[in-house]
Amino acid sequence: MDLWGGRGPERSRALGAAYDRSICEADEPGCDSVSDKMGRRHRAARLLERAKELGALRFGKFTLSSGGSSGYYFDGRILTLDPEGSALISSVFLDRIEAAGVEAAGGPAAAAIPIAGALVVRSGLEGRPISGFFVRPEAKGHGTGQQVEGRIRGGMRVAVFDDTVSTGGSLLSAIGAVEAVGCRVVLVLCVLDRMQGGSEAVRGLGIPFYAMWEADADGEVQLTDGD
Repeated sequence: MDLWGGRGPERSRALGAAYDRSICEADEPGCDSVSDKMGRRHRAARLLERAKELGALRFGKFTLSSGGSSGYYFDGRILTLDPEGSALISSVFLDRIEAAGVEAAGGPAAAAIPIAGALVVRSGLEGRPISGFFVRPEAKGHGTGQQVEGRIRGGMRVAVFDDTVSTGGSLLSAIGAVEAVGCRVVLVLCVLDRMQGGSEAVRGLGIPFYAMWEADADGEVQLTDGD
């Protein structure tokens, strides 16, 4: 019996395809799979539309966790806890993760937790399973005293992600915690790059960085140049 109840990779892929069909747009003739029929850029564009439909992008004056201010606010939880939004994000992230040869993926609590859950489920349904994890702000003061929660071990190739990156503080902290376990971070991903220094800091560590969207100097959210 395998990890997925003896169903085998063919059954797992069939289940994944059935789930994908449930979120295909009605005007997509012959759409069989989000992963197969929508390029990453197309999926990123649809995700941006979905964010606007859900009100996950709001405009006004907001204070960010980094202490800075912004003329818009992206509530990533609304999007990552939406069925279609979650499916689109996990689809794009899994494509990137597989190409990088990643064995485990996760990020800082709490924003990365719903993404990690969706990603792990999708990876299993599509017959390319990876482990998931999340990183606490600090190690627990009880039990095993862990900061990184999940099934990861030293030597693994790991991807770290967040829904939003501004100055990159929480993301860089998560990278450090994962590396302290003995893992090698080979890829960092996010939905929205606010272009406030975080992505540059990650690249400065020699780690490839991918964002689905980015914000320009005027606060306009747009697709990145990547596919």
